[in-house]
Amino acid sequence: MTVRTRAAATLAAVLSTAIVAAPAAAAPGDLTSAVVAEVHQRATGVVAADRATVVTPARRHGDWAFGTAVLTTRPGSPHLPDGWLFVAHHADGGWSVALEGEPRFAELAGRAPVVGEGERALLVRQDGGRVSTTAGGDLRTGMALPFAVGQTWGMAGGPHGWSGAAAPWSSLDLAGGDQRVLAARAGTAYTMCTGWIRVIHDRGYATDYYHLWNNINVNGAAVSQGTFLGNTGTDVTCGGSASGRHVHFGLRQNNAYVGIAEHNVGKWVPQNGASAYQGSALHGSTRVHAGGSVHNYGALGFTQGVIDANGGGTVNKRTGPGTGYALAGSVADGATVTVSCSANGTSHTGRWGATNLWNRLSDGTWVTDAFMWTGLSGPVNGYC
Repeated sequence: MTVRTRAAATLAAVLSTAIVAAPAAAAPGDLTSAVVAEVHQRATGVVAADRATVVTPARRHGDWAFGTAVLTTRPGSPHLPDGWLFVAHHADGGWSVALEGEPRFAELAGRAPVVGEGERALLVRQDGGRVSTTAGGDLRTGMALPFAVGQTWGMAGGPHGWSGAAAPWSSLDLAGGDQRVLAARAGTAYTMCTGWIRVIHDRGYATDYYHLWNNINVNGAAVSQGTFLGNTGTDVTCGGSASGRHVHFGLRQNNAYVGIAEHNVGKWVPQNGASAYQGSALHGSTRVHAGGSVHNYGALGFTQGVIDANGGGTVNKRTGPGTGYALAGSVADGATVTVSCSANGTSHTGRWGATNLWNRLSDGTWVTDAFMWTGLSGPVNGYC
């Protein structure tokens, strides 16, 4: 989200929804009021008179309901909307509602008939109880950048919060190319409101795409990496500000926004700057600062790494796991390599620290892990 000038939009463009501006006690059979009450309980401290709750019950089946709940902000606000998927069950004269990030969400999603089998496995992994252990030291995402592989776009804003400068700095602003915003990884997609798509991925990850123009209208549709989601835009139907068409791309894990720094998207590793919207991204030793351009190299596989010579042009390959073994050629900085297995050997220090781990590549040669980004401090494909 680049906050510079204000773009106008209206909440009236949100179709087939119920809009409630203030908390309401849940009445028997009143799904909207029950969802609003849950949102206000969840969002204590951020609810304000000018933040309407937009409830969209996308699916109903008997005593069950599934949909989206968005806590809007006013167009022009420096703050972006907050939004959740919800699952609700009607019993004993009232609705029991669970939002993403609540322990009950996975439990209800696991048995609700309104949740499709294809999406169920992804939703039950969105475990709000594990937010404090996000990533667990594993920073691999398997994601491309949210535009066509092979294109180069501008990184208008480096790591910053979903809603501006506030931590965690989960988001990047990207613009340019053919302006077509694509899913960063396969998953199930949901339209949170006009201009805002959320895709739930495997491994507890999700990605958000805001300010879209001409966005698709989806309700749990399966998408592949590269599926069209919309065009870059300045849409603020559910609130916030935008300057110049772009996509505000946010990373989530276990139902919460997480810092995008040190993760890998499109074979780039974002790095925080001194303040929000600054920062940079690394591809091997190549560093691009906010305002520069990033090329989408595609998703890095879970048993792959990117060579990082830490400023040099190449990294030596060896016939075994250490410098005592014979040279077996070299590999260029920024190259993608596939790791067959790993072993301990001589210790070396690179950009990411010191290690005695060596990785055997798919061609049978060995490279020290010190000069490779894999997203793990240990083996990515087991020990040899």
